[in-house]
Amino acid sequence: MTGPLAERIAARLAAPVDPAVATFARALADAAGAQAVLFFGSNLRTGSLDGVLDFYLLLPGTRESTIWPTVSYHEREHEGQTLRAKVATMQLATFARAASGDLTDTTIWARFVQPSALIWAEDDTAREAVIAAIAAAATTAARLAAALGPASGAAEDYWRALFRATYEAEFRVEKGGRENDILSVNADHFAGLLPIALEAAGIAPGLTGTTLTPQLAPQARAQILGWWKRRRRMGKPLNLLRLVKASTTFEGAARYAAWKIERHTGMPVKLTPFRERFPLLAAPQVLWDLTRHRRRQRAR
Repeated sequence: MTGPLAERIAARLAAPVDPAVATFARALADAAGAQAVLFFGSNLRTGSLDGVLDFYLLLPGTRESTIWPTVSYHEREHEGQTLRAKVATMQLATFARAASGDLTDTTIWARFVQPSALIWAEDDTAREAVIAAIAAAATTAARLAAALGPASGAAEDYWRALFRATYEAEFRVEKGGRENDILSVNADHFAGLLPIALEAAGIAPGLTGTTLTPQLAPQARAQILGWWKRRRRMGKPLNLLRLVKASTTFEGAARYAAWKIERHTGMPVKLTPFRERFPLLAAPQVLWDLTRHRRRQRAR
């Protein structure tokens, strides 16, 4: 893929990261035989080494042997500090197909239209493949944003409609309104992205000043919404399957889940030996506690 979108994506993926993060990523890549490593999440934005670093390891191959991605947890010592990482592993070819919207998936393109950094690639071919995949994620997201958003509006109106829909299609612990948080903390990333992503998707953005009027024919809109309806219907079942799989492969899953729930909701989760050993069986009680916690918050 060439053009303004690919150029913008390439520049964004080249964002600098802390050398400790790059070293951690390279060690993970070497151990897994990966072709590339993507870094994303709040730590990319803040540069902090606290919390949990989020990586995607992209492997060679063309056929996944199981439900993807495989999720694992890793720790590494750095100058007296323990670095923690959640690592999702899948094939680069699968990642590219998911980013383009060809697969029944709501996660890859919605996640990677947001900021990420390509912090290691084994060669130029792998680097170009990742750039093309991230650009495809942007066009996939832009098409759906145009179909879900208003006839005319600011770019934020379209992104907000997109992220609200994709969050609702998954099991999420974050409070409502997460789409506003995404846009506010990543304002620089999204500034000017939608018009060029729409152009790359073959949709004239109809830009006048800061107002967009995507030129989307009724039939094209209906096709996109039909595409989304099928994926929205499968969003939660696929999410559940991945959670079930992660419960058997994600060492430290209970500790990570407890940290994430408290970080996003303010509700502390007590870790017991049972919850550490059987996080999936413990999940219903935690979800029930979270429901009651949210009710109490709304009642205040």
